[in-house]
Amino acid sequence: MRNPLADKVVEIKPSGIRKFFDIVNDMKDSNVISLGVGEPDFDTPWHIRDEGIYSLEKGKTFYTSNAGLMELRQEICNYLKRRQGVDYDPRTEVLVTVGGSEAIDIGLRAMVNPGDEVIIPQPSYVSYEPCAILADAAPVIIRLKAENEFRLTAGELEEAITDKTKVLILPFPNNPTGAIMERRDLEEIAEVIIRHDIFVISDEIYSELTYKGRHVSITEIPGMQERTILINGFSKSYAMTGWRLGYACGPREIIGQMTKIHQFAIMCAPTMSQYAAVDALKNGDEDIDKMRVAYNQRRRFLMNAFKEMGLECFEPYGAFYVFPSIKEFGMTSDEFAARFLNEEKVAAVPGNAFGDSGEGYLRISYAYSLEKLKLAMKRMGDFIERLRKEQGR
Repeated sequence: MRNPLADKVVEIKPSGIRKFFDIVNDMKDSNVISLGVGEPDFDTPWHIRDEGIYSLEKGKTFYTSNAGLMELRQEICNYLKRRQGVDYDPRTEVLVTVGGSEAIDIGLRAMVNPGDEVIIPQPSYVSYEPCAILADAAPVIIRLKAENEFRLTAGELEEAITDKTKVLILPFPNNPTGAIMERRDLEEIAEVIIRHDIFVISDEIYSELTYKGRHVSITEIPGMQERTILINGFSKSYAMTGWRLGYACGPREIIGQMTKIHQFAIMCAPTMSQYAAVDALKNGDEDIDKMRVAYNQRRRFLMNAFKEMGLECFEPYGAFYVFPSIKEFGMTSDEFAARFLNEEKVAAVPGNAFGDSGEGYLRISYAYSLEKLKLAMKRMGDFIERLRKEQGR
């Protein structure tokens, strides 16, 4: 029988996150504390759930237009105007997708030709590189540095650009590092982007979880909105992970082609989720504020815990992750995470799951209760103390 599989799919490595958590699931140990999943521990606010229930009761279970409910697209535009000060046409410049992940996938497929280069700063979300490969693009990796607070610099971007460069993926606030890009950072890289005439896919799914001033989108920088696909969604800000809803906004010629792919592959995002999302955008600002305050409290607790342990960790100002360095112990991220899990029953994600530049780090999510985090940090402190004694320190 001939090989039934596509070579490019076979050659893609499975997600390092899923690989590690398959081990966790196999343990079936009630004492295990999992700090690895990037999912809010809050329930979806009741008024949002109620709107989803109401849509079912009223029989609103039919397909929407391919691009999504017009009411939802209009509310997305209202939200972006209110939060970022940018204007989009809901008819031609907004597409509602099945989560932000679909938007990343079809955005790349709509924009790149075989051999085009896509620049991907890492450590970053695990889907970018595989999606670029599936779109027949050539991923070009920029290794972000802790000394730069894992921000992308104009110099690093300049060095990575060639005559084949087509797209830069901008993953901020960042998963897994929690790094952010401030206005001055964006202005500096925007100058490089415009000069080299490349495009940007700006993944801003964690935009509302910013703890140092207001999140700034690169679309706010003059000359950038017309060359940027802005991706966002409802999973993180509104605790709506299982509702599977995101969106992309950008130039109509790109959104039009993305909608074509979405039309053939998906048809439309879940109808019930779309009605609920309208209510989230209209009435959810207070919910976001409450969750942000809680996350920030947890963030500060973890940073203080690492300081007491003497564990090096730059201060993250976005998302709900910390990315402490474990290089002092001379173990790989996989080895450290495996021992931490087996000996202390705490699961965290090895940093190299997010690219080779994540080696020597550990991703810990604080999308968990403060009580659970306190117990996990007690175990981590014990583990680190034991490691240092083993090494004669």
